[in-house]
Amino acid sequence: MTRLTPSRSRRLAGLALAMAASTAHAQSSQPPTVEELARRLQAIEQRLGTVPTDASTDAATASDLDQRLRVIERKLELQAEEATAKAASTPTVTLSAAKGLSVKSPPADDVEVKFRGLVQGDGRFFSGDEQNPQNDTFLLRRVEPTIEGSWGTLVGFRLTAQFAGDSATINDAYVDLKFDPRATLRIGKTKVPVGLERLQSSSSLAMVELGLPGELAPGRDIGVQLQGEFAGSTVNYAVGAYNGAADGRDGVTVNPDEDFEIAARVFVEPWRNAGNAFSGLGFGIAGSSGDKHGSGNNFLPRYRTPGQVTFFNYRNAVVADGEHSRWSPQAYYYRNAFGLLAEYISSEQEVLLPDSGARDALDHRAWQLAAGWVLTGEDASYKGVVKPNQPFTLGSAGWGALELVARYGKLDIDDDAFPRFADPAAVATEASSWGLGLNWYLTGNFKLVANYTQTQFEGGAAAGADREDEKAFFTRAQFSF
Repeated sequence: MTRLTPSRSRRLAGLALAMAASTAHAQSSQPPTVEELARRLQAIEQRLGTVPTDASTDAATASDLDQRLRVIERKLELQAEEATAKAASTPTVTLSAAKGLSVKSPPADDVEVKFRGLVQGDGRFFSGDEQNPQNDTFLLRRVEPTIEGSWGTLVGFRLTAQFAGDSATINDAYVDLKFDPRATLRIGKTKVPVGLERLQSSSSLAMVELGLPGELAPGRDIGVQLQGEFAGSTVNYAVGAYNGAADGRDGVTVNPDEDFEIAARVFVEPWRNAGNAFSGLGFGIAGSSGDKHGSGNNFLPRYRTPGQVTFFNYRNAVVADGEHSRWSPQAYYYRNAFGLLAEYISSEQEVLLPDSGARDALDHRAWQLAAGWVLTGEDASYKGVVKPNQPFTLGSAGWGALELVARYGKLDIDDDAFPRFADPAAVATEASSWGLGLNWYLTGNFKLVANYTQTQFEGGAAAGADREDEKAFFTRAQFSF
């Protein structure tokens, strides 16, 4: 009986096994015969469409089988090369619950575009508001489609529209030049790096609305910002020049007074990579400085409660006329199911009454503490509960994640604002607010929220009386991807 050499036998037997041929002979201690390998090789050739016209099982020799094996191997190589070339020239489209829709170019182009979205629908109800009645209402708080991604290794981008409200606006519109993780240049409209809670994603807020310090921090503005991180992402910074936004507001489309504002922030998480009890501790300081000259909402603030009701504004004749500076120490700590966020902010603005020439630099201050506990055991974080351990599922034991949150804060108006620059019979000199909330993360994409907040005031009513307490019950349904 004619037999193959051991090396050729192993090659033929291995190929036959890979093509799901019979394994009986592969398990034998003796190498297969030429006739056996010829039959198995012919079956493989039929599947690949490479059967030679003169193929004969009975007359096959070791040399014949070796030549036919080489033909098969070459065809498989060509098929692999073709598949690789096709993959290298075909865009990849992926859809996932966590990352939304993504379209990625072939590796040579290194382009990726991601499509994300955020929808928040609220129910807002007030009680005990006889003196200052507020409308109970349902509303769309945010409807934000986002396109973001990278265009090569150098350029990143983000575009977020806002469709809630009576008119569409643009929230984010910027381009990143990613020179290095330590130095990225951001150009366009983005969040000004000052307020800790304001820098959180809108989908990750512990409660429905920002606390009182958010009323003194700027929102988004147009400008140029340098940002980066060092030391294994334990130190990050941002510094930039912007048109200048009023407290608690986004900047307008164009610079209204030709003055600019500088803002900077440094935030440190020393033990972020240590894996110990202090890994979730972060602290930093932020601030801004610039001049403002003008009157109206683009220059001077109107401060609101967590119920979004204005409790302080300047007299109509007052104008901003000089330096506006802010500074804000801030920190958070997250450990397992527990989270704590703390921030303080001071906002000082030079103001003027043109008719009388009265001038002053008024310093308003606010602070807050916000704590949370995830009752179902998931990790708390600055980004909220990223994903429940057991998402809510009908007919099963999964109930999602439950988080209990509490917050207390205060905003104090500079006493020198009264009575010359603000009317003590119409606006309050101080607001103190506490709130409790329950966040139910049914899945990583859907969240239900219920908050009760109560705000007390000093002043703000006729004859030196205090404005009535604000009692607000807010609910929210949120879908994001």
